[in-house]
Amino acid sequence: MTNKALGKGLSALIPTKEPESFSSQTGILEIPVANIRANKYQPRTEFNQAKLNDLISSIKEKGVVQPVLVRKTESGYELIAGERRLRAAKTLGMEKIPAILKKVSDVDMLEISLIENIQREELNPMEEAFAYQRLMTEFGFTQEAVSKVIGKDRSTIANTLRLLFLPNKVQDHLAKGDITTGHAKAILSLQTEGAQISVCGVIIKKGLSVREAEALAARRMLTQKPSSLKIKDGNIADIENKLQQIFGTRVVISHGKKRGTIRVDYYSTDDLNRILDIISSKKA
Repeated sequence: MTNKALGKGLSALIPTKEPESFSSQTGILEIPVANIRANKYQPRTEFNQAKLNDLISSIKEKGVVQPVLVRKTESGYELIAGERRLRAAKTLGMEKIPAILKKVSDVDMLEISLIENIQREELNPMEEAFAYQRLMTEFGFTQEAVSKVIGKDRSTIANTLRLLFLPNKVQDHLAKGDITTGHAKAILSLQTEGAQISVCGVIIKKGLSVREAEALAARRMLTQKPSSLKIKDGNIADIENKLQQIFGTRVVISHGKKRGTIRVDYYSTDDLNRILDIISSKKA
């Protein structure tokens, strides 16, 4: 399913020898910038403008030192890695950019993009969580497989995926850096979305530390009325967990004596279509 070299990072994918050692499938080319389309599996949605400006200045003075990584498509080329370099080249009005041509699959595309960004610590926690989710839902990875590819403990992968269960508003604050992953874990200990959003607001307004946020969440738990705490049957909780593994998102089951509801959360139109595809494949 996966290329074992990917876990070693981009050094395992980008040759370090001179161009003459490359095979017919790989080599350094000068490719027209206009012929390279963006990576559809790029996990990063936010780019630091200050860092991009520094890169633009560097490329303007010294040129593109490190080639971008691309794969061939019917209409031209698709970027695998090096989006900031490509953006800088476009900003400078460069007609061509040095590129390494690599023949890779869709799953390799996502893995390479994810590894590159994680190694450079350029993904925010939510971007990382959504990328892990895509590996699991679109390409059938288990948490253990994600762990091996990324080079992180399985518990770290599981804790990152838990961030997808946060309310959208809290996810936005985490993505923007208003709160940290430590704050988010404290927020996740609360039982209702209303409580989670409320505590998140207090954390931001008062600038609470992670320990202070944990103490606040604990106090909120103690002050909740017993009737407001939903104690679920073990079988229902197990079904929720299984559905969450299938859909790669938060699933909440409200079970009554004769009827109930199943709520499946999604976070964008693409995410909704992904869930619908999963349902359709199960029917087939």
